[in-house]
Amino acid sequence: MRRREFISFIGSAAAAWPLVARAQQPTPVVGFLNSGLSAGYAVATNGFKQGLKDGGYVEGQNVAIEYRWAEGKYERLPALAADLVARKVAVMVVNTAALLPATKATKTIPIVFITSVDPVEQRVVASLNRPGGNVTGVTSLNVDVGSKRLELLHEVMPTAANIAFLVHSANPNSETLLKDAQAAARKLGMQILVLSMNSERDIEAVFAKATELRASALVIGSDALFNSWSKQLGALAARHAIPAVYQNREFAEAGGLMSYGGSVTDSYRQAGIYTGRILKGEKPADLPVVQATKLELVINLKTAKMLGLSIPNTLIGRADEVLE
Repeated sequence: MRRREFISFIGSAAAAWPLVARAQQPTPVVGFLNSGLSAGYAVATNGFKQGLKDGGYVEGQNVAIEYRWAEGKYERLPALAADLVARKVAVMVVNTAALLPATKATKTIPIVFITSVDPVEQRVVASLNRPGGNVTGVTSLNVDVGSKRLELLHEVMPTAANIAFLVHSANPNSETLLKDAQAAARKLGMQILVLSMNSERDIEAVFAKATELRASALVIGSDALFNSWSKQLGALAARHAIPAVYQNREFAEAGGLMSYGGSVTDSYRQAGIYTGRILKGEKPADLPVVQATKLELVINLKTAKMLGLSIPNTLIGRADEVLE
């Protein structure tokens, strides 16, 4: 080989080497830990994957996602979190109920949360602006607006006295949900009738119990498992002719009277964006907790008519969407 050709060959090889090295880098793995069911969570996971895509990561191409679903069995969360740690995932993405088990499982793997509680009160971040440690994420308003759902029912049914309030008894946040709901109910002159369920087979019994107790309406507390059953809950509310409100728009679309809460898609998309930034080398400690402020009020006028309810024009005017 001539000297000039040899030098040219060495130069080409050197230029190509970084491309070869990058191509040989292992695909990062993201652990996705959720206390709910995969069924009914497509809106959330699609929002998360869109956020990843916005940051240049596409599942199956340059990032892999390991999904772990507790399916409402909260006692499984510590083991599922430990499994992802053993898998040596690059980032762990968790929902409200999975947040504390994840932080107990690792102090080094970055954790991105989507939660409906105050992460400062939970002591998982030092502050919203400066999280510190290995944890950051998105905090929505779903728990905080629980009392607002009671107020919305009061606007529609000002004389309603007994309101059934549905919680998942194993949810570690159910006590906070009930406490806030009872405080709001007292101000409105309402009484809270507590109903609880742990599995899908309890859904029919819950509505039968609400009817037996002569509840004027039903408020469904925030829970990942209930998110998975939004359509069933909405359809049963319509079938049992009980005015009901929940956080997801799918609930209203399925026959529930109203839905009011933070945008699930928006929160999970933001979590996907943060996950992408961390995969590129940013530290959770330097990423401020995002405070989701986008709220959606959806009213099903067809259901209201079926129930013989008149929705005030002032409330219709505030709705993001009215289903007719």
